Amino acid sequence: MLDKIYALEKKVLNHLNSKGWDLVHTGEGILPYDAKGKTPKGFDCVIEMKFRDKYYDTKLLELAKYRKLMKLDSDIQKFYFVSDPNGGYMFWLNKMKDFQESTLYCPQKTFWNSKKQNKNIFLLKEEQAIAKFEHYATY
Repeated sequence: MLDKIYALEKKVLNHLNSKGWDLVHTGEGILPYDAKGKTPKGFDCVIEMKFRDKYYDTKLLELAKYRKLMKLDSDIQKFYFVSDPNGGYMFWLNKMKDFQESTLYCPQKTFWNSKKQNKNIFLLKEEQAIAKFEHYATY
């Protein structure tokens, strides 16, 4: 399953790199992001990616993941990319305000067990995305 996720992440990076980004895949490590590099305007950046197999009109971002990303150097631009059956959505976390915080009972881990727990999350509205991309395959 992870190999498929890594392939999807690399597909997104290839697309972004064809649009002027300069990104490398870091998703196989333990970093809180899946890619790092430069934006088309040359700013340092990181991107966390999620691939969902169901469409929801709000996109889930775990509060713990957000905090890890925001602890990185303030000069680094932080992005969150979510792909679902309707397309790919890119959120520029440095510029976002008005997060809708919530708690959701969901799996502890995406793949490794079925135990569930309450997680603090942000629900991101599609209109908060800075870009929407054509459909990317989901897992």
